[in-house]
Amino acid sequence: QVQVVESGGGLVQPGGSLKLSCAASGSIIRINDMGWIRQAPGKQRELVTSITSDGNPIYADSVKGRFTLSRDDAKNTVYLQMNSLGPEDTAVYFCNVNAVVQGPTYEYSRDYLGEGVLVTVSS
Repeated sequence: QVQVVESGGGLVQPGGSLKLSCAASGSIIRINDMGWIRQAPGKQRELVTSITSDGNPIYADSVKGRFTLSRDDAKNTVYLQMNSLGPEDTAVYFCNVNAVVQGPTYEYSRDYLGEGVLVTVSS
């Protein structure tokens, strides 16, 4: 089993910053991509950012230049630094981890999604 736990959400004023953390644990052989998906009220989920195992991040156009994703492989953790937050960033942020695990007869990779943290940007 793999557990994905997010932390760091909360209420912040427009223009402020927040840092989210996501840690994966359990029977993990290795982790491939890690990233964040968000879902705003009444909207579909969207990919915010993701980082490959070799450390290359990608960002949605809406967060480029404001959000920075980093990973610590020793801790199976990713950090999302969010700056210049606006009301449009209000959403539940879910951490997604693509991990390789051991099956009954062979290894396989699958996505594991955390329960999400709420980020509210409001004055």
